[in-house]
Amino acid sequence: MGGSAVVRVLRDPTAGRYLAGVVVSGFGTSAMWLTAGIWVKSLTGSNSLAALTVCAMWAPVLAGPALGALADRMDRRKLLVRVNLAMAVLLATLVLVDSGRTVWLVFVVLVLYGASGVLLDAAESALVAGTVHASLLADFNGLRMTANEGMKLVAPLAGAGLYARFGGPAVALLDAATCALAALIFARLPVREAARPRMGAWRGELLAGMRRIRASAVLRPLVTAGAVTMLLAGVNGAVTFAYVDDVLGRSPEYAGVLYAVQGAGSVAVGLLVGPLLRRLPERVFAAGGMALFALAVGARTLPSDGVALAASAAIGFGLPCVLIATMTAVQRETPDAVLARTAATAGSLMTAPNAVALALGAGLVAVVDVRVLTAVGGTAGLLAAALLAGAARRRTAPASETGPASETGPASASGPASETGPASETGPAPETAPASETGPASASGPASEPGPASESGPASPQP
Repeated sequence: MGGSAVVRVLRDPTAGRYLAGVVVSGFGTSAMWLTAGIWVKSLTGSNSLAALTVCAMWAPVLAGPALGALADRMDRRKLLVRVNLAMAVLLATLVLVDSGRTVWLVFVVLVLYGASGVLLDAAESALVAGTVHASLLADFNGLRMTANEGMKLVAPLAGAGLYARFGGPAVALLDAATCALAALIFARLPVREAARPRMGAWRGELLAGMRRIRASAVLRPLVTAGAVTMLLAGVNGAVTFAYVDDVLGRSPEYAGVLYAVQGAGSVAVGLLVGPLLRRLPERVFAAGGMALFALAVGARTLPSDGVALAASAAIGFGLPCVLIATMTAVQRETPDAVLARTAATAGSLMTAPNAVALALGAGLVAVVDVRVLTAVGGTAGLLAAALLAGAARRRTAPASETGPASETGPASASGPASETGPASETGPAPETAPASETGPASASGPASEPGPASESGPASPQP
């Protein structure tokens, strides 16, 4: 069943072309992600400035609600094309960077690159929700995760090799070419969107996604779980080199092996998430992934190479479960008119804690033993997973007694109810009214990774 669903996704002309665009743009982004820090370090000799390249791409995540509101005001397919073309032009300007005096241009482009990633993710989430059948959303999101993580395994090596041979401008031009090619692919998407509804005042529009998440009994706990998971993931990523040195007694290069194994775990879960989400409610699936991630983090207290490799694979497998379940629920539960800003707001709420935790973990590892940090992180993750699973059981039990299967999560996507539009899937009465106003457009009409949350740019989860 899972294999046939994947085939159906790949055979869909819109989904197939969109995934092709994700692969192409993801390759360039992943190559630039690594090379930017190396390039700045070689031009300035400063480790601090090199580290700031990551911050430059992360910072626009905080503007997610505003960028999502912008995506809801525009034709999303045209937005994908125009933003990718604009980034191709901006990346090409990096050929002018040749010394420490011009390195500021790298940071300007990286900030705009990060902003474009948030904007594109918001538009893409909305576009996919309107073109891919509700029962296949989890399969599609899993394949998108697989594509993004697969690129992260090969693109950084290709970028580093290209940089070593030809320098930073060559990598920038490669990324520019991938953006231009992605724009061409997105321009050929067989999508026709209805005219965007007239929006209200900007201030109210910026908060629409937050209001939607806060009012939804489905989305609120999932987004909270995603934020907690990404917070713990940030601390875990910050202590990786200390773990390799102090616990495993290995050289820093061994971290690259752990990253590769983690990436392989994320590729695997992307292929399995669709069938699993058809059998499990979203909260149960997310809680299971969160528990696996927490156990793996806690296992890093043990000085064993075998445990280290198994833990990295489990982290790569468990962490995306929370993010994919959450974003699939956002696409399924949210009306088209506010979908882009709700997706962007959810992404910001989940990924911003990761950036904060990276800085927090970097400070803690200097004064606290890494074993204590991993043990506390693992325990906190298990507690949060237990709370999420308990909430899922309490929600499922009344639903099974009264009949509305739509509240149990993804099970409703596989039955006939999923074909009637989001209004039939929203469950609680307070959410039915707004969903029904736009219903068919978001379920069947044309609308639109990666991170933890996410997933091809700065929103991608840290190891």
